[in-house]
Amino acid sequence: MKLLPLFVLCWLPLGGFAAEVPGAPPAPKSQPVPKPLPVPADPNVSYGPHPHQILDVHLPTNGSGPFPVLVWYGGLWEPSKHVPDLNRFLPAGIAVIGVESRTLKDGVNDKAVPPVSYPMDDACRAVQFVRLHAAKWNLDPKRIAAGGGSQGALPALYVGCVADRVSPQSSDPVERESTRVMCVAAYRSQPSIDPKRMQEWVPGVKWGAPAFGCSFEESLLRREELLPFIEKYSPENLLHEGSAALYFENNWGTTPPGGDITLENYNVHAPAWALGFEKLAHKAGVECLLKYPGRPTEGYDDIWDFIVKRLKGTGPGSVGKK
Repeated sequence: MKLLPLFVLCWLPLGGFAAEVPGAPPAPKSQPVPKPLPVPADPNVSYGPHPHQILDVHLPTNGSGPFPVLVWYGGLWEPSKHVPDLNRFLPAGIAVIGVESRTLKDGVNDKAVPPVSYPMDDACRAVQFVRLHAAKWNLDPKRIAAGGGSQGALPALYVGCVADRVSPQSSDPVERESTRVMCVAAYRSQPSIDPKRMQEWVPGVKWGAPAFGCSFEESLLRREELLPFIEKYSPENLLHEGSAALYFENNWGTTPPGGDITLENYNVHAPAWALGFEKLAHKAGVECLLKYPGRPTEGYDDIWDFIVKRLKGTGPGSVGKK
């Protein structure tokens, strides 16, 4: 057997060849393999002429249908479409549709008045489009829910709160369909674009620009001038007895969690938004539930349980198929 020279043996650290050299960078850790993205049954379906007006259709593989459906909205600032965990819905016989819409940036670039009209109008059109083509995908046009997380919750809440935007005399068959939904699920949401109201709910928060084509600070200064747009597009101003049942969920409580969560991040996603909205909803006679740590909801485990039970007609307050 060949022996190693003495100077080599002296250089080797205790523990043999596997020990790390002092001062050397740590060995790279293996990265977790990302989960594959779900493959839609019908991807990138255009529901309007703009390239950002597209949706993905995910269908249950078992069951005869027609299936109830969850319409889930993506980003406000950057075009995106995604869906929540499909394992919560497809095995329960619920289809899921991920919606991408025109963004606030698109609205600014096109000089839309106001820019927020783009994602809000598209949110309604997506529901109408799904209802028009329900038979194609074996969906139940009477059982549609809307939802979104964080920024994606705003268009969902708009759809659920606004009066039916159906236009029976329109030359566009999509617009002749109803925009009504059975219920709305809003996760870690910001349910208002009124700069004054949001600061009443969450002091110091700044969110939503350029919904009105200007900075948050300017929208606050020009609020009286912008009030017609605020009243037209901010969901809390649209609450009425015909609004859909609403469920809010937040993963943080009423005080900042600390750690690496900044106060700015907490304020944008705090349950105080939903607490303020809940009071207005109840005043308008609209069913509104809110869950956060320490505040459970009777009859529903969480936002996902709410969607499934309401679409299946099994939860408290459900009326079955409409």
